[in-house]
Amino acid sequence: MTEPSPAVAAAIEGELRLLDPVVRGSAEVLAALLHPEFREIGTSGRLWERTTIIAALTGPDAPHPGPLTASRMRGDQLAPDLVHLTFDTESRGLRSHRSSLWRLSGGGWRLYFHQATPFIDDPFAEV
Repeated sequence: MTEPSPAVAAAIEGELRLLDPVVRGSAEVLAALLHPEFREIGTSGRLWERTTIIAALTGPDAPHPGPLTASRMRGDQLAPDLVHLTFDTESRGLRSHRSSLWRLSGGGWRLYFHQATPFIDDPFAEV
């Protein structure tokens, strides 16, 4: 297996930071990691934007899903300023396929778009 490009490595590092409950609870850190035009389609199907997701994750009623574990993470650099990541997560029995687009901007690599799709069994999973 070859080493990921520096761009893919930076996106993976950012994605793993976003899975950390401490990072998810910090509006300041989230603001630094999320692109100003960030959008997300969550596991519920809800469309989130940057301000609403930061408020939901850091507010007094913020969910505490427990630790998220990531697997099968891989990335492709689509352009000099764009990386696509795919991976799976699991938390308390809920598994999701995830896809993220990371864009290089003045603030470094920032999450531009994210989508999570819950799944039960994956016939295409690598064995």
